[in-house]
Amino acid sequence: MSTSTSAVHAHKAEIFCKDESRVDWHSKALWMLREKRDRAAGSLPEWEQLRQIGSEMKLHTLTHLSQYLEEFDKNCLNNNIQVHWAKDGAEHNRIVHSILAKHEVKKLVKSKSMLTEECHMNPYLEERGIEVIDTDLGERIIQLAGQPPSHIVVPAIHLKKEEVGDLFHDKLGTDAGASDPLYLTRAARAHLREQFLSADAAMTGVNMAIADKGAVVVCTNEGNADMGANLPKLQLHSMGIDKIVPNIDSAAVLLRTLARNATGQPITTYSSFYRGPQDGGEMHVIIVDNGRTDMLKDKILAESLKCIRCGGCLNTCPVYRRSGGYSYNYTIPGPIGIAVGAKNDDTNSIPWACTLCGSCSYVCPTKVPLDKIIHHHRRLKAEAGKLPYGKASYMPLVGKFMASETALNCSMSVARTALKILPGSLLKPFSGAWGKYRELPVAPNSSFEAWFKKNRG
Repeated sequence: MSTSTSAVHAHKAEIFCKDESRVDWHSKALWMLREKRDRAAGSLPEWEQLRQIGSEMKLHTLTHLSQYLEEFDKNCLNNNIQVHWAKDGAEHNRIVHSILAKHEVKKLVKSKSMLTEECHMNPYLEERGIEVIDTDLGERIIQLAGQPPSHIVVPAIHLKKEEVGDLFHDKLGTDAGASDPLYLTRAARAHLREQFLSADAAMTGVNMAIADKGAVVVCTNEGNADMGANLPKLQLHSMGIDKIVPNIDSAAVLLRTLARNATGQPITTYSSFYRGPQDGGEMHVIIVDNGRTDMLKDKILAESLKCIRCGGCLNTCPVYRRSGGYSYNYTIPGPIGIAVGAKNDDTNSIPWACTLCGSCSYVCPTKVPLDKIIHHHRRLKAEAGKLPYGKASYMPLVGKFMASETALNCSMSVARTALKILPGSLLKPFSGAWGKYRELPVAPNSSFEAWFKKNRG
């Protein structure tokens, strides 16, 4: 996909929107996941109760975070698991490299982990002579393509099967022009099996960490995390501090909602609990902060840490679906990417990559109030004097204009008349970016105020 020299979300989105057929296909593919989610949620009469319990449980855990992290650390040590603490991504990468270097690891197989993407771990290790193989099919596709993930659950959603076929022909030697998903999947399976058998160590992300058991839960649909963790003797698991849950009952609630909200499945094909190393092996857990503690200082932003990374908010977001994952200036795109990454956005543009429609909050399985958080980010940017697109200069004028009943009514009257008598080609340039990819509205016969006085006065 094309990239833009500008980092501003609107400019990157414009690049993506030039290919209208891809935009439509991308939006449709994601909306299919949203529809599957709705059917799965509707099949459970207790769905809203599960959402409420999940929300309250995550809030409880976040407000007792130090207690549960210490409990988890203690129980991990009792299970012969080595625990490491990292304040940021750089320290995480140094810890991982020190463990691998100690064991003279040359090849690491890794299952899906957005945290390692957040820490930019792969290039760090590769620069130090360690080959990193992403073993999730979608992650392997984009790794071969030299791209970052464009979605947190379906990372290669932006690529069509024909593009994957061409990539596999170039990198894996599959038949030229072959694009059958079954054929390509079998080719990837054979390729990855060789990587598993020749790996020196394995690494996974963590969906949940169970405090009272000293165990980590890893959810996959392909079994790649289990292949990795059970072949090499050395296994590593990276987790953010927000992944902690008190007990198995808490994990069970989230397991019932995670896959349903992500892909419409009752549960992921593999939901694996790791509670100790193999015989003669080592198991390491790296616990990472990387700005999460700072988020806890803000009562509104702290709720974004309830997220279980199901990706449901991306699938329903009208902006993400039609602007693509690469238009955001953060590792994680979409509504949750704005919620957790807006503070790190140097362009100060992604808080405005949102219509505030609230659909993301409606589907969230732990009731993260994403629209409220995104609106709060806008306020924080405004208070810090970091409004984008000239908003600092023209928004106060818009506010005064909207506050004047006379000015507003006169301008709306002029707009209605213009829409009736002038051609769209003449008016479209005045509609700006909004009207570029939309048809202009049909002019109403009167203002709402006039209609209300006539019919309801």
